[in-house]
Amino acid sequence: MKKILIANRGEIAVRVIRACRDMGLSSVAVYSDCDRAALHVRMADEAYPVGPNPPRESYLRIDRIIDAARRSGADAVHPGYGFLAENEDFAAACRDAGLIFIGPSPEAITLMGSKTAARQVAIAAGVPVVPGTEDPLNDAVSDDEVLEIAKGIGYPLMLKAVAGGGGKGMRMVSQPADLPGALRAARSEAGSAFGDSAVYLERRILAPRHIEVQLLGDHYGTVVPFVERECSIQRRHQKVVEESPSLAVSPDLRHLMTSAAAAVARRAGYTNAGTIEFLLDEDGSFYFLEMNTRLQVEHPVTEQVSGVDLVQWQIRIARDERLTLDPAAMLVPRCHAVECRIYAEDPDTGFMPSPGRVHGLRVPQGPGVRDDSGLYEGGEVPIYYDPMISKLITWADDRPEALARMKRALAEYEVRGIRTTIPFFRWILGDEDFRAGRFDTTFLDRKLAGRNGQPLDPAGEEHAVLGAIAVAVRQLTTAAVSAADAPAPAASRWQQSARTGALR
Repeated sequence: MKKILIANRGEIAVRVIRACRDMGLSSVAVYSDCDRAALHVRMADEAYPVGPNPPRESYLRIDRIIDAARRSGADAVHPGYGFLAENEDFAAACRDAGLIFIGPSPEAITLMGSKTAARQVAIAAGVPVVPGTEDPLNDAVSDDEVLEIAKGIGYPLMLKAVAGGGGKGMRMVSQPADLPGALRAARSEAGSAFGDSAVYLERRILAPRHIEVQLLGDHYGTVVPFVERECSIQRRHQKVVEESPSLAVSPDLRHLMTSAAAAVARRAGYTNAGTIEFLLDEDGSFYFLEMNTRLQVEHPVTEQVSGVDLVQWQIRIARDERLTLDPAAMLVPRCHAVECRIYAEDPDTGFMPSPGRVHGLRVPQGPGVRDDSGLYEGGEVPIYYDPMISKLITWADDRPEALARMKRALAEYEVRGIRTTIPFFRWILGDEDFRAGRFDTTFLDRKLAGRNGQPLDPAGEEHAVLGAIAVAVRQLTTAAVSAADAPAPAASRWQQSARTGALR
C-alpha cells in the first residue's frame, strides 16, 4: 500500500491525510465544486473533482470516487465517517476495482449495519439487548400489527430506523394512541435519509447513559477493545460531548462491557475499527444498542486515553498486519480526555446552520489541547454538508483538570465571520450537574428546555456586526474571490489542473 484516496472531506479527511504523511504514504483528496479550495484539498498530495456541491452528485457517487482512485493510481481507499463509510456497496465496489477498503468487509457492514440483524448477532453472542423486535417492520406491516407487537414490548418505547443512526427515523412513543402517527413519521424520515423506510421497536430505558466501546480487529481473529467512552451528552439523539473514561463505569463493569463488545465483534467476523454502543441503566445493567462499522467522530478521546493512533492501525490492519497491542493495557486509562464537537451553527436561533467565510480564526493551543479541524482563515464553510467544523479535545490526569483545560481552550477559540457552538459548550462546562457527572441521555434536552430562550452568547450580535462590516469592506476593496480562485498551495498544481482536471 503506497497511496490512499480519502473518500471524504473536512476535518476527517485532514485527519487521515496526516496519518498518511506520518506513515510515509501518499494521499489523494476528492472534492466537490465548493470544496475546491478546502483545507483537505490543499493538504493532500493530489486532489480530484467528483462533481457538483450536493452530496448525491459528488461525495456519494461511488462511480466517481472509484474513477478518481483509478486516475490517481491509488491502491487503497479510506472512507472516513459519514457519506459512504458504512455503505456495503461502496466497500464491494472498491474490492471489485482491486482497491483495498480501509474498513470492514462488505459482508460485515451489511450484517451489522442492519439494526435488527445486529441485535440477533448480539443475542447469539450472549450479550443482553434492549427488549424489542428482531425483524424489520416495513411498510407491509400494518398499524394494527405494530400495535399488537408494541403491546408485548411495553411503553414507553422507541421507533428506530433499521438502516440509520444519528437520531434520524427515531421517535419516542409514550402511549398506543401516538404509535400510528409516529410510525408514519419515522418511516418517512428513514426512507428519505437512508433509502429504507423499515423501522423496529425497542423498549425505552428511562434515564440511561450511552456508553460505547471502541475496538480493533485484525484478519487473524484478534479483537482488542479499548476503555469505554461516555457519550450521554446529546442533543436530539446526536452526541455533542464525549469523554473517556466514564464516571459511571467501574473497572469490573468495564471488564464486562468490553468483553461483551469483543464477543459481538468476533461473532460478526469483524475486522478493522468499529464501535459497540450500549445503554447503561441506573442499576448497572447494560444492553447492546448497535454497532458502528467505521471510525467514530469521537475517536480522538480514545487515542488520548490509550496512546494509540487508531487511523494508523486501520491502515496497518487493511494491509494485513497483525494487531500487536496489549489488550490489558488498552483497558487502563492513562489520562482523562474530553471532546466537544464544534458546529457552524447558531445556538441562539435553534442551532440553525451558519455557513460563510471565516474572516478570523484563533485556534487554542498549549498543554493537553488538540484541535482536529478543517478550517483556515479565509476558507469557506459551505451549506451543503454536515456543519461540524472542528473537534476540540483536551486531556489531563483527571477529569476536573481535563475540564479546566477545555474551559481554557474554549475561551481561546475564536472564529469570526460565522456563528459557532463554542458559547454553547462554555455554557455546558459551567453547569454544576455536568461537572459533577450527574447526567444521562436526557440531560441536555432538559437543560436547554429550561433556558427559556436566554441567549448563550451575549456578544453574538457584536460579532455578527463586525463580520458584516468585514464582508462589506472586502467587497468594496477587492474583487469577489470565488473558491475556485482562492490561493493554491503551489501554482504548478493549478496549472496541472487546467490540463488534466486534477490537482497534483
